Amino acid sequence: MLLAKRNDLMPSLFNELLDWNNWNNFTADEHCPMPKMNVSESEKDYELELCVPGLSKEDLNLSIDSDNNLVVEMVQKGEKKEEKKDRHFLRHEFNELQFKQLLSLPENVKKNEISAKVEHGILRITLPKYTDQEKKALMQHIEIC
Repeated sequence: MLLAKRNDLMPSLFNELLDWNNWNNFTADEHCPMPKMNVSESEKDYELELCVPGLSKEDLNLSIDSDNNLVVEMVQKGEKKEEKKDRHFLRHEFNELQFKQLLSLPENVKKNEISAKVEHGILRITLPKYTDQEKKALMQHIEIC
């Protein structure tokens, strides 16, 4: 027995807005697909895995900007193919692909030891952490005159 009429619009709307898988599929521009990403943490490091099938290390660029963000960029230019005289495209999507993602770095990351590699369509970025002892060694005492 149904005691109250169910309003399917609102739960559906909230489910779609709060579903992170839908956010991964969202693109502000059709030429800017965002790759799926896994983020994990251990005692010694953080590890990011980005799904980048068909890309090589030449297509990818990693940097750290002045705001302490890890910048992951990809540009892959499509190959120019000669269009046949008797054939024309109804839909053509194999052009340039690009994305740029900014990831805020935690303070405990050793920026000079970040490493990355691409293997089997996965870009794996390792962000080593400072240990507590290393953090204490970085602290500097300032003498007051």
